[in-house]
Amino acid sequence: MSKDERTSDQKAYDSASISMINKAKEENINLSWDRYASVQPQCTFGVKGLCCRFCNMGPCRLNPKTGAVKGVCGADADLIAARTLTRSVAAGTAAHSNHGLEMAYILLDVAEGKAAAYKITDETKLKQVALDMEIPIESRSKEEIAKDVALAAISDFEKSHTKPHFLKRVIAKRIKIWEKLGIVPRGVNEEIVEALHRTNMGMGSDYKEITMAGMRVALSNGWAGSMLATEITDILFGTPKPLRSTVNLGVLKKDMVNVLIHGHEPLLSMVIIDAAVDPEIIKLALSVGSKGVNIAGICCTANEALMRRGLPIAGNFLQQELALVTGAVEAMVVDVQCIMPSLPEIAKCYHTKIISTSPKAVVKGAVQIMFDEEHAYERAKDILKEAINNYKNRDQAKVNIPDKKMDLVAGFSHETINYMLGGTFRGSYNPLVENIKNGRIKGVVGIVGCNNPRFTSDAPTVKLIRTLIKNDILVVQTGCAAIAAAKEGLMVPEAMDQAGAGLREVCEAVGIPPVLHCGSCVDNTRILIACTEMIKHGLGEDYSDLPVAGVAIEWMSEKALSIGNYFVAQGAMVLVGVQHQVTGSDNMTNFLYNEMENLTGGKFVFEPDPDKAAQIIIEHINKKRKALGI
Repeated sequence: MSKDERTSDQKAYDSASISMINKAKEENINLSWDRYASVQPQCTFGVKGLCCRFCNMGPCRLNPKTGAVKGVCGADADLIAARTLTRSVAAGTAAHSNHGLEMAYILLDVAEGKAAAYKITDETKLKQVALDMEIPIESRSKEEIAKDVALAAISDFEKSHTKPHFLKRVIAKRIKIWEKLGIVPRGVNEEIVEALHRTNMGMGSDYKEITMAGMRVALSNGWAGSMLATEITDILFGTPKPLRSTVNLGVLKKDMVNVLIHGHEPLLSMVIIDAAVDPEIIKLALSVGSKGVNIAGICCTANEALMRRGLPIAGNFLQQELALVTGAVEAMVVDVQCIMPSLPEIAKCYHTKIISTSPKAVVKGAVQIMFDEEHAYERAKDILKEAINNYKNRDQAKVNIPDKKMDLVAGFSHETINYMLGGTFRGSYNPLVENIKNGRIKGVVGIVGCNNPRFTSDAPTVKLIRTLIKNDILVVQTGCAAIAAAKEGLMVPEAMDQAGAGLREVCEAVGIPPVLHCGSCVDNTRILIACTEMIKHGLGEDYSDLPVAGVAIEWMSEKALSIGNYFVAQGAMVLVGVQHQVTGSDNMTNFLYNEMENLTGGKFVFEPDPDKAAQIIIEHINKKRKALGI
């Protein structure tokens, strides 16, 4: 198989990853960068959105040079590109929203006493969510309230022709815009099903209508699926508060049993963290000659546990293979999403066991220990025992843990930001709004999403952040992009020295870093709520008025497409560094990147260069500030 001819420091930005890429090369381990090279040149038809596989008369590849300007059914480039985009948005919505549905069912089990490993940790959050859903809380037990919240949440997925409960949180002016455009979201499952139906062969052929249907399904994710995942996770495991932890491959321990939790659903991983300090587990770990069990995380399962338990993070998406290359991992426990199928093959080169835990994401070649919420603690102990018993198989000659880790501060939920700005008795977004008005903070940018082997991993994200904070722009982050910034020391208070004078003054006064870790990728909904609070506290009348922007410069997942679409539908500019697969259609490209702003107030911007991207964002924020008269 072909190897990526780029040097190691052209593949990854941080030294820990570079050292493991070099080790993998020496040991003839095939990594994502090598596989990326092996599929070059990538299919131009696919990249441009000109390949249609939606019926069996095809696949049809449009090529104006050969006269192939329509598929067999008559679909042109506009229609094929719109269908492709909307199907991807629906798939991304399905991934995040199915996560939310799982959380709702667990909350129902807890309310009914069927899930002993879980409890209602944040009763205040439970009551607030209940009030938002117009569920009575007076003279009722927390279990009674939780049952009604869970049932209401489930109805947001399964009930047709109704609006999600959390639309009550949206500014009224924005609801009117959505009503005019016909994109007020309904039940999540209904939106996903309709989006797939609309993009079926023989359905509508108006590319704009199909694209707007994609916006609507994305909004069902933002204001129902993902938001419910976040809120219910807070209820069950606690609303995040600032805490310190560490990040990068150096969190692995040479003399301990290393267990990595990887994926996106925290239900099993949280219990694994609890089980790791069970006396029986500790005794077993000591009996095999280790000094104990070290739990660390990869991707968004890690972010969920970091925000609530201070779990150290070993890395983000493109570091999952590199963690195995250290030779020090006894078990990598995977649940759902962003799990590379390559993991079991790489694990064979070491002693690591890949343990697959979700019936939705059965990994070929992995040990299968399926999650069972009614016996979660027992399953967690089974997994840890599997890892501990594997410790004796570690080949110390293959162990090389990079001496590279960084401190970070995480746990910035919108409630925490509210408290830190306003205090215990007068929690408020007013200080943020006032500092935006007086110019100490020019604006707020959410930098989210994945990392991608097309780039030097993490480099565009980190370079962009450094330029923005230097220009007094507060950065909030989720997902793998947050891990990228944390590895570079941008999520500790000391990073305020890299910020502009105004932003630094605010960070010093409040005691926050200039870059805030807000959670996993479903937690982008915290940013939606924060934007709502800014408007309520006098910064404009609609989301499109705000001096804010979204960025997913290294995105690779359909989930990121869904997130980007619900922020554009919300009225935000979203900058991406990887093109949508629509560029084979001039009309679709123009619709997304230009005409959309006239409809929703938001738009997509494409710019992969972080320096140029920073200037685009700064100009956008200054334009919004000028329109607000600040």
